[in-house]
Amino acid sequence: MGPRINPSILAADFANLERDVARISTADFVHVDVMDNHFVPNLTFGLQMVSRLQEVSPLPLDVHLMISDVDRWASGYAKTGAASVTFHAEATERPVELARELRALGSRAGIALKPGSSAEPYLDLLTEFDQVLVMTVEPGFGGQSFMPETMPKLAQVRQAISAAGVDVWLQVDGGVDLSTIEIARDAGADTFVAGSAVYRGDDPASNIAALRAAASGHTH
Repeated sequence: MGPRINPSILAADFANLERDVARISTADFVHVDVMDNHFVPNLTFGLQMVSRLQEVSPLPLDVHLMISDVDRWASGYAKTGAASVTFHAEATERPVELARELRALGSRAGIALKPGSSAEPYLDLLTEFDQVLVMTVEPGFGGQSFMPETMPKLAQVRQAISAAGVDVWLQVDGGVDLSTIEIARDAGADTFVAGSAVYRGDDPASNIAALRAAASGHTH
């Protein structure tokens, strides 16, 4: 399996969301950033919006919950049929139980770490998750600059995944573009969330192809 490119619709035109989701049909997943204006200082989509997106999206949904009280709300997103639901380690009291709930509902379970959060507590629990998301910006807003100082953590998680021999995807989100995707790939990422870099210009499909080539090491 090659690298996965999951465009973030945070960079899409919210008034033409169905059209903008259709424009990224060559990607692997649609990355949906759910923000509650509490866990992060921004407000985006909620459960109804994700349910509706699930009905019209040509691709499976990769839902990223940047919300407080995720123990209460996360399972609702899995029930929409989302392929993957990622919650923040900083927002849950019971990450393992929550991941098991999501898996029982048919979603892949992901755990996300803010730039300042250590991966250490989760390295022995990797079998409980399908994906680890290492944030490469502070969560909350699109268009921020990639933080290279998060790469040692990314490499640490990759090493633990390899050592455990588990099939856990390693995702990066934040400031991913043609100039940074190779840095993240070299540190061990295999799943890349990109917003502005995909929707910039008027040809998301060729932007996705360029990102995929860079993440595969096939730059021209």
